[in-house]
Amino acid sequence: MGRGRVQLKRIENKINRQVTFSKRRSGLLKKAHEISVLCDAEVALIVFSSKGKLFEYSTDSCMERILERYDRYLYSDKQLVGRDISQSENWVLEHAKLKARVEVLEKNKRNFMGEDLDSLSLKELQSLEHQLDAAIKSIRSRKNQAMFESISALQKKDKALQDHNNTLLKKIKEREKKSGQQEGQLIQCSNNSSILQPQYCVTATRDGFEGRVGGENGGASSLTEPNSLLPAWMLRPTTTE
Repeated sequence: MGRGRVQLKRIENKINRQVTFSKRRSGLLKKAHEISVLCDAEVALIVFSSKGKLFEYSTDSCMERILERYDRYLYSDKQLVGRDISQSENWVLEHAKLKARVEVLEKNKRNFMGEDLDSLSLKELQSLEHQLDAAIKSIRSRKNQAMFESISALQKKDKALQDHNNTLLKKIKEREKKSGQQEGQLIQCSNNSSILQPQYCVTATRDGFEGRVGGENGGASSLTEPNSLLPAWMLRPTTTE
Protein backbone atom coordinates (compact mmCIF):
# COMPACT_ATOMS: atom_id res chain seq x y z
CA MET A 1 0.00 0.00 0.00
CA GLY A 2 1.18 3.56 -0.75
CA ARG A 3 1.95 6.21 1.78
CA GLY A 4 -1.12 8.08 2.84
CA ARG A 5 -1.52 11.87 2.69
CA VAL A 6 -0.53 13.56 5.92
CA GLN A 7 -3.16 15.84 7.36
CA LEU A 8 -1.82 19.32 7.97
CA LYS A 9 -2.50 20.14 11.59
CA ARG A 10 -0.52 20.74 14.73
CA ILE A 11 1.22 17.63 16.05
CA GLU A 12 0.17 17.21 19.59
CA ASN A 13 2.99 14.85 20.59
CA LYS A 14 5.94 16.97 21.63
CA ILE A 15 8.57 14.40 20.62
CA ASN A 16 6.98 13.75 17.23
CA ARG A 17 6.61 17.47 16.70
CA GLN A 18 10.32 18.02 17.41
CA VAL A 19 11.38 15.21 15.08
CA THR A 20 9.14 16.47 12.29
CA PHE A 21 10.48 20.00 12.72
CA SER A 22 14.08 18.79 12.45
CA LYS A 23 13.37 16.76 9.29
CA ARG A 24 11.31 19.45 7.55
CA ARG A 25 13.83 22.14 8.49
CA SER A 26 16.68 20.18 6.94
CA GLY A 27 14.62 19.61 3.81
CA LEU A 28 13.68 23.27 3.58
CA LEU A 29 17.29 24.41 3.90
CA LYS A 30 18.30 21.89 1.25
CA LYS A 31 15.61 23.16 -1.15
CA ALA A 32 16.70 26.76 -0.56
CA HIS A 33 20.29 25.87 -1.38
CA GLU A 34 19.24 23.97 -4.50
CA ILE A 35 17.14 26.81 -5.92
CA SER A 36 19.95 29.32 -5.28
CA VAL A 37 22.46 27.15 -7.13
CA LEU A 38 20.26 25.92 -9.97
CA CYS A 39 18.49 29.22 -10.71
CA ASP A 40 21.23 31.69 -9.65
CA ALA A 41 18.82 33.34 -7.23
CA GLU A 42 19.41 35.23 -4.04
CA VAL A 43 17.66 33.31 -1.24
CA ALA A 44 17.21 34.26 2.38
CA LEU A 45 15.51 31.78 4.74
CA ILE A 46 14.67 32.49 8.39
CA VAL A 47 13.08 29.89 10.68
CA PHE A 48 12.32 30.19 14.40
CA SER A 49 11.49 27.06 16.39
CA SER A 50 8.73 26.88 18.97
CA LYS A 51 11.37 27.53 21.62
CA GLY A 52 12.61 30.68 19.82
CA LYS A 53 15.76 29.17 18.33
CA LEU A 54 16.87 30.76 15.06
CA PHE A 55 17.72 28.81 11.91
CA GLU A 56 18.69 30.75 8.77
CA TYR A 57 20.13 30.33 5.32
CA SER A 58 21.32 32.99 2.86
CA THR A 59 23.07 32.93 -0.47
CA ASP A 60 26.82 33.47 0.00
CA SER A 61 26.22 34.54 3.62
CA CYS A 62 24.73 37.89 2.60
CA MET A 63 21.58 37.88 4.74
CA GLU A 64 21.79 41.59 5.66
CA ARG A 65 22.18 42.71 2.06
CA ILE A 66 19.20 40.63 0.96
CA LEU A 67 17.07 41.99 3.80
CA GLU A 68 18.03 45.60 2.93
CA ARG A 69 17.08 44.95 -0.66
CA TYR A 70 13.76 43.54 0.51
CA ASP A 71 13.09 46.62 2.65
CA ARG A 72 13.84 48.99 -0.24
CA TYR A 73 11.62 47.04 -2.58
CA LEU A 74 8.82 46.92 -0.06
CA TYR A 75 9.05 50.65 0.66
CA SER A 76 9.13 51.65 -3.01
CA ASP A 77 6.24 49.36 -3.76
CA LYS A 78 4.18 50.91 -0.98
CA GLN A 79 5.07 54.40 -2.20
CA LEU A 80 3.94 53.60 -5.74
CA VAL A 81 0.70 52.09 -4.56
CA GLY A 82 -0.05 55.00 -2.23
CA ARG A 83 0.86 57.49 -4.93
CA ASP A 84 -1.46 55.92 -7.45
CA ILE A 85 -4.31 55.88 -4.96
CA SER A 86 -4.05 59.41 -3.57
CA GLN A 87 -2.34 61.24 -6.42
CA SER A 88 -5.33 63.43 -7.24
CA GLU A 89 -5.88 64.29 -3.59
CA ASN A 90 -2.21 65.18 -3.15
CA TRP A 91 -2.35 67.54 -6.12
CA VAL A 92 -5.34 69.33 -4.62
CA LEU A 93 -3.62 69.72 -1.25
CA GLU A 94 -0.37 70.84 -2.86
CA HIS A 95 -2.20 73.47 -4.92
CA ALA A 96 -3.94 74.80 -1.80
CA LYS A 97 -0.62 75.00 0.11
CA LEU A 98 1.16 76.81 -2.72
CA LYS A 99 -1.73 79.24 -3.14
CA ALA A 100 -1.70 80.10 0.57
CA ARG A 101 2.07 80.58 0.51
CA VAL A 102 1.86 82.90 -2.50
CA GLU A 103 -0.73 84.99 -0.70
CA VAL A 104 1.51 85.27 2.37
CA LEU A 105 4.50 86.30 0.25
CA GLU A 106 2.48 88.94 -1.58
CA LYS A 107 1.20 90.32 1.74
CA ASN A 108 4.77 90.50 3.12
CA LYS A 109 5.91 92.26 -0.03
CA ARG A 110 3.20 94.90 0.33
CA ASN A 111 4.12 95.36 3.99
CA PHE A 112 7.80 95.85 3.13
CA MET A 113 6.70 98.49 0.60
CA GLY A 114 4.79 100.29 3.36
CA GLU A 115 1.34 99.21 2.21
CA ASP A 116 -1.54 97.47 4.06
CA LEU A 117 -0.11 98.29 7.49
CA ASP A 118 -3.46 98.94 9.17
CA SER A 119 -4.16 95.26 9.74
CA LEU A 120 -0.81 94.66 11.51
CA SER A 121 -0.55 94.57 15.28
CA LEU A 122 2.09 96.38 17.32
CA LYS A 123 4.22 93.23 17.61
CA GLU A 124 4.03 92.61 13.86
CA LEU A 125 4.98 96.24 13.16
CA GLN A 126 8.00 95.96 15.45
CA SER A 127 9.07 92.73 13.76
CA LEU A 128 8.69 94.38 10.36
CA GLU A 129 10.77 97.34 11.54
CA HIS A 130 13.56 95.06 12.76
CA GLN A 131 13.59 93.21 9.45
CA LEU A 132 13.82 96.47 7.52
CA ASP A 133 16.66 97.71 9.77
CA ALA A 134 18.58 94.47 9.22
CA ALA A 135 18.02 94.73 5.47
CA ILE A 136 19.23 98.36 5.40
CA LYS A 137 22.37 97.44 7.36
CA SER A 138 23.10 94.61 4.96
CA ILE A 139 22.57 96.89 1.96
CA ARG A 140 24.82 99.62 3.39
CA SER A 141 27.54 97.10 4.20
CA ARG A 142 27.48 95.75 0.66
CA LYS A 143 27.45 99.29 -0.76
CA ASN A 144 30.49 100.30 1.31
CA GLN A 145 32.31 97.18 0.24
CA ALA A 146 31.53 97.90 -3.42
CA MET A 147 32.74 101.51 -3.05
CA PHE A 148 35.95 100.36 -1.38
CA GLU A 149 36.61 97.88 -4.16
CA SER A 150 35.93 100.56 -6.78
CA ILE A 151 38.29 103.04 -5.07
CA SER A 152 41.01 100.40 -4.79
CA ALA A 153 40.67 99.61 -8.49
CA LEU A 154 40.88 103.31 -9.41
CA GLN A 155 43.97 103.79 -7.22
CA LYS A 156 45.69 100.84 -8.89
CA LYS A 157 44.77 102.22 -12.31
CA ASP A 158 46.07 105.71 -11.37
CA LYS A 159 49.35 104.24 -10.13
CA ALA A 160 49.74 102.26 -13.34
CA LEU A 161 49.12 105.41 -15.42
CA GLN A 162 51.66 107.40 -13.38
CA ASP A 163 54.27 104.68 -13.83
CA HIS A 164 53.60 104.63 -17.56
CA ASN A 165 53.80 108.44 -17.72
CA ASN A 166 57.14 108.44 -15.87
CA THR A 167 58.49 105.83 -18.26
CA LEU A 168 57.45 107.92 -21.26
CA LEU A 169 59.05 111.07 -19.78
CA LYS A 170 62.27 109.18 -19.18
CA LYS A 171 62.34 107.97 -22.77
CA ILE A 172 61.65 111.50 -24.08
CA LYS A 173 64.53 112.95 -22.00
CA GLU A 174 66.88 110.26 -23.26
CA ARG A 175 65.91 110.99 -26.87
CA GLU A 176 66.35 114.75 -26.34
CA LYS A 177 69.78 114.15 -24.83
CA LYS A 178 70.85 111.98 -27.77
CA SER A 179 69.45 114.53 -30.25
CA GLY A 180 71.39 117.37 -28.55
CA GLN A 181 74.59 115.35 -28.67
CA GLN A 182 74.10 114.65 -32.38
CA GLU A 183 73.42 118.34 -33.15
CA GLY A 184 76.58 119.35 -31.26
CA GLN A 185 78.63 116.87 -33.26
CA LEU A 186 77.18 118.17 -36.54
CA ILE A 187 77.97 121.82 -35.61
CA GLN A 188 81.52 120.92 -34.62
CA CYS A 189 82.05 119.05 -37.87
CA SER A 190 80.66 122.00 -39.87
CA ASN A 191 82.99 124.47 -38.12
CA ASN A 192 86.00 122.27 -38.73
CA SER A 193 85.16 121.90 -42.41
CA SER A 194 84.71 125.70 -42.87
CA ILE A 195 88.10 126.43 -41.26
CA LEU A 196 89.99 123.89 -43.32
CA GLN A 197 88.30 124.69 -46.68
CA PRO A 198 90.34 127.19 -48.85
CA GLN A 199 88.67 130.26 -50.34
CA TYR A 200 89.15 131.09 -53.98
CA CYS A 201 89.00 134.58 -55.56
CA VAL A 202 89.23 134.92 -59.34
CA THR A 203 90.02 138.30 -60.98
CA ALA A 204 90.44 139.25 -64.59
CA THR A 205 93.73 140.81 -65.83
CA ARG A 206 95.10 141.79 -69.16
CA ASP A 207 97.02 138.61 -69.49
CA GLY A 208 94.26 136.34 -68.38
CA PHE A 209 92.63 135.41 -65.07
CA GLU A 210 94.29 135.51 -61.70
CA GLY A 211 93.04 133.35 -58.84
CA ARG A 212 93.88 133.91 -55.18
CA VAL A 213 93.59 131.19 -52.62
CA GLY A 214 93.10 132.19 -49.00
CA GLY A 215 95.01 130.11 -46.45
CA GLU A 216 94.51 129.43 -42.80
CA ASN A 217 96.65 132.43 -41.69
CA GLY A 218 94.91 134.98 -43.92
CA GLY A 219 97.67 134.95 -46.59
CA ALA A 220 96.91 134.60 -50.26
CA SER A 221 98.67 132.87 -53.14
CA SER A 222 98.16 133.77 -56.77
CA LEU A 223 97.22 131.38 -59.51
CA THR A 224 97.35 132.61 -63.05
CA GLU A 225 95.54 130.83 -65.81
CA PRO A 226 95.90 132.85 -69.00
CA ASN A 227 93.77 130.66 -71.19
CA SER A 228 91.07 129.73 -68.72
CA LEU A 229 87.46 130.23 -69.72
CA LEU A 230 85.11 131.41 -67.01
CA PRO A 231 81.48 132.48 -67.18
CA ALA A 232 80.69 136.13 -67.29
CA TRP A 233 79.25 136.34 -63.76
CA MET A 234 82.59 135.18 -62.30
CA LEU A 235 84.60 137.86 -64.12
CA ARG A 236 85.44 140.89 -62.00
CA PRO A 237 87.45 143.57 -63.89
CA THR A 238 90.44 145.07 -62.15
CA THR A 239 91.49 148.69 -62.47
CA THR A 240 95.10 149.40 -63.50
CA GLU A 241 96.91 152.46 -62.57
